[in-house]
Amino acid sequence: MMTQASTANTENRRHVFYSWAAQETMHPLVVAGAEGSWFWDEGGKRYLDFSSQLVNANIGHQHPAVVEAVVAQARELTTVGPQHSHAVRSEAARLIAERAPGDLDQVFFTTGGAEATENAVRLARLATGRNKILAAYRSYHGSTGGSITLTGEPRRWASEPGIPGVVHFFGPYPYRSSFHAADAAQEGERALAHLAEVIELEGPSSIAAVILEPVVGTNGILVPPDGYLAGVRELCDAHGILLIADEVMSGFGRCGEWFAIDHWNVVPDLICFAKGVNSGYVPLGGVVISQRIADLFARRPYPGGLTYSGHLLACAAAVASVRAFESEDILGRARALGSEVIGPQLEKLAGRHPSVGEVRGLGVFWAVELVRDRVTREPLVPFNAAGAAAAPMAAVTAACRERGLWPFTHFNRVHVVPPCTTSPEDISLGLSILDEALAVADGYYTG
Repeated sequence: MMTQASTANTENRRHVFYSWAAQETMHPLVVAGAEGSWFWDEGGKRYLDFSSQLVNANIGHQHPAVVEAVVAQARELTTVGPQHSHAVRSEAARLIAERAPGDLDQVFFTTGGAEATENAVRLARLATGRNKILAAYRSYHGSTGGSITLTGEPRRWASEPGIPGVVHFFGPYPYRSSFHAADAAQEGERALAHLAEVIELEGPSSIAAVILEPVVGTNGILVPPDGYLAGVRELCDAHGILLIADEVMSGFGRCGEWFAIDHWNVVPDLICFAKGVNSGYVPLGGVVISQRIADLFARRPYPGGLTYSGHLLACAAAVASVRAFESEDILGRARALGSEVIGPQLEKLAGRHPSVGEVRGLGVFWAVELVRDRVTREPLVPFNAAGAAAAPMAAVTAACRERGLWPFTHFNRVHVVPPCTTSPEDISLGLSILDEALAVADGYYTG
């Protein structure tokens, strides 16, 4: 008799086409259920979710208030077109806008982060009458036609040539400085000087926007030096360039704030969001728009839209999520987890494992950078490694999973990104498992 699990795997092989994967190499885990910071397979093996799936389950799995909100909305009305108004859509927009900085007061809803960055760029080009967009090399902005061009990392390569007008620049990365900086402060200064030169060489009057992740996500969890984002804002203002903050991964509690950019009190012109806005319970994303830009379309149609913009079930999940964040002080909990639990315990891991080159992060958004040599900072695996070259990181990942920890890894890094609602005890348990798994990385150390 064929079990449910074997049926799922058979049908996966037959019908499901997976993203970012050679199909014959896929051996997906059949997930049977989840709750809080844990999920389990069909055999009952439990995994502590240190990945938040794709760094989106910020409120944890199956939060009862969010689940009930979706169920209640489904009973009342499942969907209406984006041309109509509905109370739950309006409430979701209000709650998001009220938590955005400055005069970012209107929300254009999408179904995910890639569509958010696509529409933010479109808004910026229409608002300025300019074409060029500057984006960082160490970035990921989505995989639609425009957003993959904005992306700086190797996943962009296979889709080139992309949309015209995108120019990449180097953001700050003190541990692997492109500017030979001596410390984080100098790194910030030199990164700003580099961006100013790129703007000058590209022609300021041709640049519509700079798009960046306030804290770079998949490409390193790179926390910018103090003053860097303010400096970018000043450069943009000096040349009439808009600033787009891609908060798809870093927003909604991940860095201990509603939006990571709030940590530096900088106000962008547009904010892209998704993921943590409702933890992916129903797909939702969007762009928060400054009033100044929104006013440009008061009598001029915005030439874009989506059938599922502001889907009612997704908006109901967002409303319940924002309210739960406040009633349960999830932002405060995320900040405390970072400063009192994750950060200190990762520093201890770094002291015990020579393969740990650096730990860095904010809130519940951390990276452990693994190296073969602390002096030369040679990565544990080469840049964009695949196959045999990536075997050391694959071994670290396997060691975590064998012990019941589900990590998020990218290149030579393990990212510590559990739900913002994870208990200190579960954080400590996960880090103790990671401690054991890092012995595998130490086995490749040559320094």
